[in-house]
Amino acid sequence: MSHHHASHPRHGQPHGQTEAAPFSPSDSASDTPQAQAIADQADAAAQPENAGADFEALKLQVAELTDQVLRAQAEAQNTRRRAEEEIAKSRKFAVESFAESLLPVLDSLDAALAVDGATAAQLREGTEAMLKQLLSALERNKVTAIAPALGSKFDPAQQHAISMVPVEQEPGTVASVLQKGYLIADRVLRPALVTVAAPK
Repeated sequence: MSHHHASHPRHGQPHGQTEAAPFSPSDSASDTPQAQAIADQADAAAQPENAGADFEALKLQVAELTDQVLRAQAEAQNTRRRAEEEIAKSRKFAVESFAESLLPVLDSLDAALAVDGATAAQLREGTEAMLKQLLSALERNKVTAIAPALGSKFDPAQQHAISMVPVEQEPGTVASVLQKGYLIADRVLRPALVTVAAPK
């Protein structure tokens, strides 16, 4: 008895269908993990050179910024020194200007004391002239008198009340001026001493 060998398709594989083709060397190898690792190694090998260049650039930038800071500090010190010198000069010249304005008063006093046998009228006249000179010198240096008028309202900012007196005028007003006060510019150098009308 003879046996005929027939070719049977593999289980589950239809007739005429072939197996999947194996990996072809012609496929692109750039997307494989091995190729990506090689590219990463190449990038890593190039990084030290780039890092060195970046470090040198940063060193140069730090040096420039340090120089700018040192220059700014020096300029600030010079500005402060010049300001202190100007303040010192202003104080010095202010005192010199005030002293110079008082020299005519000193000259008048010297001249008055040099006169022998001056009459009372002459002494009074000379004293009044020197008082005008002194007041003029003070005014030029912004020193002015505080001399409140009698009956004016009491001003505690520029006046100091010594006492309250019973007088026939509105309460809280100046009854008398015991001593003039003085201002230097807008600042009270010395308040005026006054008495104030008491409440009725």
